[in-house]
Amino acid sequence: MADLPNRISQQIAQLKVDCAKFDDAKLLQKNSYMRTKTRLFDDHIFTSKSLLLSDYLEEVEENLSRLPEPEKRRSYQFAIEKIDQQLTAIIRMLKSTSVWQKESNTLRTKPKYQRAVQQIMQSSQELYHELSQNHEFERRLLEMIEVRQSQIASAPHQQAAAINKEILALHARLGRCRKAISATEEKIQRLEKRS
Repeated sequence: MADLPNRISQQIAQLKVDCAKFDDAKLLQKNSYMRTKTRLFDDHIFTSKSLLLSDYLEEVEENLSRLPEPEKRRSYQFAIEKIDQQLTAIIRMLKSTSVWQKESNTLRTKPKYQRAVQQIMQSSQELYHELSQNHEFERRLLEMIEVRQSQIASAPHQQAAAINKEILALHARLGRCRKAISATEEKIQRLEKRS
């Protein structure tokens, strides 16, 4: 999978032309409802206050330049989601005018970076879910081993032997569970290196 920030940069470069044309056409200034507004988007999407799309695209570029390292998984994923949300909002605004639907051909197909973002988010969410299930299973196995070990001390000899067998079986299951945890963590690392 190609480098995701590069794909986003390419998408921004394409959108720069479209946003400039959009701003030059002054379509929003001709709309009486839009003239009463100070910003095009909600403040949870953009911090910029402007009626020019190019200003919002600049904010996306700034966010991309401040992207955390992929090793900081949570913050990197959050930043990518934010950028994706912002670019989607800009594209939706460009598509919202009938003039634009005829003129713009860069917006007809879903950007490749967006498909890549969706793939990464979906795959990593599934893997994190799998990892959390495995950790929960590991926790329950450790509890069961602890309970059996506390029972063995006060149990008669024959019962103690049976409990010991159970403990050994639980340890075997715990070993398999820990292997699964390591395998899932490796998958997550590989996926995030590719992004």
